[in-house]
Amino acid sequence: MKGIVPVLGRRDKRRLVKNLKKCKDAQLKTRYQMVLNLMEGRSVADTARALGVADPPDYGWRRPTWTRELLVKTMRNLTGQEVHVATMSRALKQIGARRGRPKPTVNSPWSKRAKLRKLRDIKDLLDNLPEDEVAVYEDEVDIHLNPKIGLDWMVKGQQKRVLTPGKNEKRYLAGAQNVRTGELIWVEGERKTSLLFIRLLWELVMHYREAKVIHAILDNSSIHSTKQVEVSLKTAEGRRLKLHFLPPYCPGDNKIERTWQDLHANVTRNHTRPTMNELMSDVRYYLRRRNRQAQKALAA
Repeated sequence: MKGIVPVLGRRDKRRLVKNLKKCKDAQLKTRYQMVLNLMEGRSVADTARALGVADPPDYGWRRPTWTRELLVKTMRNLTGQEVHVATMSRALKQIGARRGRPKPTVNSPWSKRAKLRKLRDIKDLLDNLPEDEVAVYEDEVDIHLNPKIGLDWMVKGQQKRVLTPGKNEKRYLAGAQNVRTGELIWVEGERKTSLLFIRLLWELVMHYREAKVIHAILDNSSIHSTKQVEVSLKTAEGRRLKLHFLPPYCPGDNKIERTWQDLHANVTRNHTRPTMNELMSDVRYYLRRRNRQAQKALAA
């Protein structure tokens, strides 16, 4: 937005800072902070992240999503500058803004300090991982016979149709992605239970026979902390496994989540396989090819 943010002198800036300190209205105070951040050269995206605002209701509008016209009105209210919708379009293009699907998130029930401390401990573990130990990111993913519908290229005026089987079937994968090599180990099941998770732990123990300790970084799913899992971890081989639970609702800190997203993008989204056996064959082919590519990248 660099081209449409007004250039103000030091006196105006001091006046804004003075008004900000005296301001009692939370929304108006945020707007003062936005203008000051933009004047300092901070990008619109960085300003939004820093102030924790980005949606129209944060600026007093009832509409939950942005339009270019609404952005023009908001800019006028914040800066007093009137710009054309076409100018706003060019400004959005200049900063790389795009229309996309928002990502649903849930606030962690942990305090920010506790969350950061836990994430820092995991980072320190990975940064100082001994050569005779292994660390993996662990998670489960659902495979549905009814395809996930997603974006695709289409000719203007035509809409692509995806034939669905109607009656859905599901399969589940429990996977573990090596932090160092990117290699993915997985097991399959018809139900997502602690037994599926235990089977994966057994695969890890068998695959990494020489590892002194196998660290698994994982979420707080109930299947990860059942009595059966506790018993498995107390066996002779199970004692080599150490589970490190992420703070609640932190999928972005579990790197295997990106692998599952890629799996959906390359296999399950808009798929046309009529049977689960055919779809699972595609899933296995993709994951095996991914492992080969990871191995080649590591050897290069």
